[in-house]
Amino acid sequence: MLNRLILGDCLDIMKSMEQESVDLIYLDPPFFSNRNYEVIWGDKGEIRSFQDRWSGGIDHYIAWLKERVEIMHRLLKPTGSIFLHCDWHAQAEIKIFILNKVFGPENFRNEIVWCYAGPGNVKNRLAQKHDTIYFYSKSDNMYFDADSIRLPYSAETIARTNRGASKTGIMGNVKGDISERHKNRINEKGKYPEDYWIDIPRLQGNGSERIGYPTQKPEKLLDRIISMGTKEGDIVLDPFVGGGTTIAVADRLGRRWVGIDQSVAAVKVTEMRLTKQQGLFSSPFTVMLHKYDYDTLRYSDAFEFEEWIILQYGGFSNSKQRGDFGIDGKTTEGIPIQVKRSDGIGRIPVDNFRSAIERHDSRLFEKNVAEGKTAGYMIAFSFGRGAIQEVARLKNERGVIIELLKVEDIVPISKKPTISVVMNSVSASPTLHEIEFVATAESEAGIEFFSWDIEHDTEKGFRASVMIDKKGKQVFKFRPGNHTIAVKVVDDDGLENVEIIKLKVNGDFVVDK
Repeated sequence: MLNRLILGDCLDIMKSMEQESVDLIYLDPPFFSNRNYEVIWGDKGEIRSFQDRWSGGIDHYIAWLKERVEIMHRLLKPTGSIFLHCDWHAQAEIKIFILNKVFGPENFRNEIVWCYAGPGNVKNRLAQKHDTIYFYSKSDNMYFDADSIRLPYSAETIARTNRGASKTGIMGNVKGDISERHKNRINEKGKYPEDYWIDIPRLQGNGSERIGYPTQKPEKLLDRIISMGTKEGDIVLDPFVGGGTTIAVADRLGRRWVGIDQSVAAVKVTEMRLTKQQGLFSSPFTVMLHKYDYDTLRYSDAFEFEEWIILQYGGFSNSKQRGDFGIDGKTTEGIPIQVKRSDGIGRIPVDNFRSAIERHDSRLFEKNVAEGKTAGYMIAFSFGRGAIQEVARLKNERGVIIELLKVEDIVPISKKPTISVVMNSVSASPTLHEIEFVATAESEAGIEFFSWDIEHDTEKGFRASVMIDKKGKQVFKFRPGNHTIAVKVVDDDGLENVEIIKLKVNGDFVVDK
């Protein structure tokens, strides 16, 4: 399964996913707090989701969440597990009316209490400083790796154990006794965590992980959950991506993943987090939006485009890529697919594809011809008259049906936003120059946000220094020398454009290179 980041309602997306295909699900759904601060990104998809949940009271919220958890149960493998993150607002109802009903009380594993510090002055109760993470399995045959999350013993525990081992030795126990072995085991492996976690603090406002998402969870929290519930290569699903922490951690740990969110901002910010941490051996991933920019698709990497568009059509790409004899993928029924990342496809490619289909699987080809079924699908941006005529001739004269599919028939295509940037000098000295950048953009869909990469490297790609900027205005300081700044705009459809500015800072002067 290719790693996928999907824009949409998780209810609809999960219905189309293969049953028993996921090893672990972590969900941090919007809490039942009925507060506008739940609308964090502020885009249309997130607002619509907020309104859907709040068209009724607690009963409606539980029904809304239960419908989604029921599908998650079907997606989990028998060895899989689910971790549902919630707070006190609906904690009891979620356990009794959702998790116990869907997974069964016999599959309840832990109520993990994540404790954290912070200000909390209240008049008539104690400050509430913990969240609950419910841990359920699909069956008794669950995968669980406690050794992967052992914690170091405290210095006091190690010292106490050492004293106990020494005392035992003085009393006459033989060399290598059980106490000595226990001491070594304590020093080397560490202890198993309990179900209350007090060693993972909440993210601070100025923390290095911070991306501007108020309810963002620390990576260490997801690292522990994913490590104990999966092994490398397993599939992790997060149906409420939010700030993207689950996906970023799963990717870093070598797990495969699927992330879903209704918010354009959530999907695009997660994409930038993934891009920023991608290395030489990172796995590729695809982003699935509601609309796509023609230029971006038309001039993307050919192999990546083949894999992506076949997936969008609901097929499976050819993992070999080379030496495929013109067969780039297949439908779920095994019908060959060929992709041409081109416009104006003519007669010859169609005829060559017909030969490739017959050569690839002659029995299937003959069967489809005999039964009057489609023998192959060809995908391209557009087809010329020659291709259309050849398809008609093959059908009429030989009974061979080849279907021509335009990219825009599979995914909606739109225009990416336009962007421009102006600069204003704020202050200058021989050693430091302060510059204000003001970005403006236009899109038929509306502008969602801007992002900035203040030391842009074209080889590494866009790596955001500032991920979320709703106003398009930033002030940066530069020392003398050459600098490359990139600003990205994202519209409400998730389409984007990037403007690159090259500067030469020379003492009191700034020059566009």
